[in-house]
Amino acid sequence: MKKALALLLALVMVLSLAACGSSKTEEPTTAAPAATNAAPAATEAPAEEGKVFNIYAWNEEFKGFFEKYYTVPEGITVNWIINPSDGGVYQDKLDEALLNQANAADDEKIDMFLAEADYILKYTDSEFTQDIQALGVTDFSNTYEYTVQAASDSNGVVKGVSFQCCPSALIYRRSIAEAVLGTSDPAEVQAKLDSWDKFNAVAADAKAKGYYMTSSEAETFRVFSNNGESALVDDAGNLTLNDAIKAWQAQAKDFSDKGYTLTCDIWSDECTAQMFADGKTMCYFGPAWYFNFCMGNAQDPEKGCPGDWAICEGPQAHFWGGTWLLAATGSDNPTMLADIMDTFINDEEVCSNLIKNEAQFTNNQAVNAKFAEDPSYGNAFLGGQNDVAVFVDLAKNIKFENKTIYDQLLTEGLQGYWREYCDGAVTEEEAMANYYKYINEKYPEIVTP
Repeated sequence: MKKALALLLALVMVLSLAACGSSKTEEPTTAAPAATNAAPAATEAPAEEGKVFNIYAWNEEFKGFFEKYYTVPEGITVNWIINPSDGGVYQDKLDEALLNQANAADDEKIDMFLAEADYILKYTDSEFTQDIQALGVTDFSNTYEYTVQAASDSNGVVKGVSFQCCPSALIYRRSIAEAVLGTSDPAEVQAKLDSWDKFNAVAADAKAKGYYMTSSEAETFRVFSNNGESALVDDAGNLTLNDAIKAWQAQAKDFSDKGYTLTCDIWSDECTAQMFADGKTMCYFGPAWYFNFCMGNAQDPEKGCPGDWAICEGPQAHFWGGTWLLAATGSDNPTMLADIMDTFINDEEVCSNLIKNEAQFTNNQAVNAKFAEDPSYGNAFLGGQNDVAVFVDLAKNIKFENKTIYDQLLTEGLQGYWREYCDGAVTEEEAMANYYKYINEKYPEIVTP
C-alpha cells in the first residue's frame, strides 16, 4: 500500500493550480483591520514536542490569520514553506516532502499542510495524513458537515479541518445594477437573476447600455460545474463532461461572440482591472474569501469602489474552494497540531475575530449565526450588507460530491483551451483536441474521446 500510494503521489506530483480558495499567491492589496483582541499569554510546550513546526501552504492568507490569532507555545518556531500553486509548483514541492517524510530530520518533517477542494482527496485517502481524532480533535458539533466529509478518507477517518466555509454568491456592482436593472437591492436583483435564462437576457441589456455582464467567460464556470450531475472522471477512468459543463461551454462561447464578457483568465490583470471604479463589469462570483482576498482592486482607496458592491445567490446555489488544514503523518508536534485545528473551528473568540476583522465566513455555525442575527453587523465593502446572513442561507445547499483527485488541472485546462475557441484562435474541434492531448500528457491513465 505504501509503495502504491507513493507511486500515486509521484504520478500526480505535477498537479496544482487553483483557488484559495483563490489559489493565487498574491497577498491582499488592502490590509485587513487590526485585531481587536490581544492574544493569550504563551504556554509552555510539552517536553516531548518538536521545536520546529513546519507548515506547507501556497499563499499567505492563512499565515496571516495564524499569526494574528494563534499563540505558539513557548520554545517552538513556526516555519512556513510557501510555494505558488501556478504550474503545479505547490503540489510538486509538497509531494516531494511527503515522500521523504519518513527519512526527514525531526525539525524538517511536515507537521501540517494546506489543501484545497480540487485535490484534497489525493491526500486524505492516503497514509501521508493521519487521524486527527486520535490526536484529540473531537468536537465537530459546530462545523459544516461537508467540511468534515471533505477532510475524511474513504473509511470516514477525519484527517483535518477547514477554518472556513465557502458558499459562493453572485457579487455585483450596485451602481451598474441600478443602470441595467433599475435597482441595486439584493432581493430585487436576485429576483431578476435567479435563473440562467434571466441572467443571459440581462447580459444583452447590459451590453446595450455599455456594460459587461462578466469580466471573463470563465467567471460562471464554478457555478455550472459545481452543479454537475457527475464527476469529471468516472469509475472506469473515462473523461466525462457532464451537461452542466457543456451548458457553460455554450454560454462562454455565446457571451464571447456577443461581447457580453471579456475573454480572459479570471486571474488576469485584464479581468481584475474591471474591479476598479471605472470598470464596466456588473457581475463576479465567489465566496467571502474571493471579495476579501482577490478583489483588491475594488478595495483600492483611490481607484477602487468599496461600498459599491452587494451579494445575492444568483442563478444557482454553489460553493467554491476552501482551505483545509491537514495533519501530516510523522509530525513530531501532535499536541500543537491538534490545538491549531481545534482553535480555528471551536474557539469562539478566534472565529468571531475572523468575521469582525477579516470578513471571513467561518467554519463555526454558532458564531456565524450570532453575526447573521446581529442587526448592527454589516460589511462596509458591501455597502453595509450583512453578508454572513446571506452565506448562512447559502451554506445549507453545499454538497461535497462528484470530486476526483484530478479536478484542479482538468478544470483549469478546460477553461484555458476553451478560451482559445471563444477567442476565435482555433475551431471547436481543435480546442477539444488540444484539451485531450493536455490530459493525455498530464494523466495517461484517463481515457479521453
